Amino acid sequence: MLKAKSRKKVCKNALRPHPCTGATLDKLIQPAMLAILAKGPIHGYELARQVGEIPYFPDIPPDVSAIYYMLKVMESRGMVTSDWDDTQGGHRKRIFTITDTGRRALVNWNATLRNYHKSIGLLIKITQEALSLNYEHTHLVETVPNRYNIIR
Repeated sequence: MLKAKSRKKVCKNALRPHPCTGATLDKLIQPAMLAILAKGPIHGYELARQVGEIPYFPDIPPDVSAIYYMLKVMESRGMVTSDWDDTQGGHRKRIFTITDTGRRALVNWNATLRNYHKSIGLLIKITQEALSLNYEHTHLVETVPNRYNIIR
């Protein structure tokens, strides 16, 4: 008689956040970067630091190499331009500037995020109703990571 093997899913990297925590929404890095770039030219390390200050990202420090990769992608799509700055002495820094194409992308991101916001509000309502938070499932809410105390 053959024994069935356990098919328990194991996370390849236990340190990676689970999708339900919201921490895997890495696509949101682009509008965050574009919003910062819209304020003026900036170098990559400073951009990464400012991304880290955005309330969505404080528990997940941005990977500077990922920021530079995204900048390279955005530059290839005409969303940003870059120039070398060696006026400060020492190491040269690559300074990035948003383009008109990047500003249009930011406008599109803003509209998309507003639509997501509405949809997420409806999903929150649906999930709260499904859990019937007024009775037996209330204890489960405390076990879900909630960095910003949005729902308690």
